[in-house]
Amino acid sequence: MEALVFRFLSGSKTQMVDRSDALPGRDAPMPVTDRHVVLGTPLRGPWPEGMAVLYVAMGCFWGAERIFWQIDGVHSTAVGYMGGWTPNPTYEETCTAQTGHTETVQVVYDPEVVDLEILMKAFWENHDPTTPNRQGNDIGTQYRSAIYPTTAEQMAIVRDSAERYQRALTDAGYGEISTEIVMADEAGDGTFYYAEDHHQGYLHKNPGGYCNHGFCQVGF
Repeated sequence: MEALVFRFLSGSKTQMVDRSDALPGRDAPMPVTDRHVVLGTPLRGPWPEGMAVLYVAMGCFWGAERIFWQIDGVHSTAVGYMGGWTPNPTYEETCTAQTGHTETVQVVYDPEVVDLEILMKAFWENHDPTTPNRQGNDIGTQYRSAIYPTTAEQMAIVRDSAERYQRALTDAGYGEISTEIVMADEAGDGTFYYAEDHHQGYLHKNPGGYCNHGFCQVGF
């Protein structure tokens, strides 16, 4: 514990940790329930044929997950950690900024029902993508804005949406988008690590819980 506290105090929460300096983590994945608490669908794959997977980070993952599970065509969501180096980190470890991870939402959706553009609208309009490593009073690399596509087709749509939203932000007098956009298998060690079970569907389990999402600078 002393070593963990020392590393936390000696580093900056807004400076990305080097892989060699990241916390060691553990081999065992976090145990989570089998079913989504709201949707009733599996929380883990394999997914039904035709489903697509996208990973997004937009600050605290509690509110972000709720935004996506409410969208028609979304088959399942889960919260976890991605874009860093520590295997199977805990929430407390991730909050030290010594794992390199973002607070990430896994979005499994049916592209025959919901277009990726709809998901991008929800992403861009419900957080501030112009504040690096910060969402409101939440400060640290785990709160950085990020999109991790899983296919080249998704990547093309995501990049186009970022360019269009940047033009809208610029026209409205806002700053530059800082969103990290990288293929999922190239984000940190390329793995989505499920968060602890009590974080899954958190705002359904705790309706009055903390949420800093929902504001919109500019329409997408």
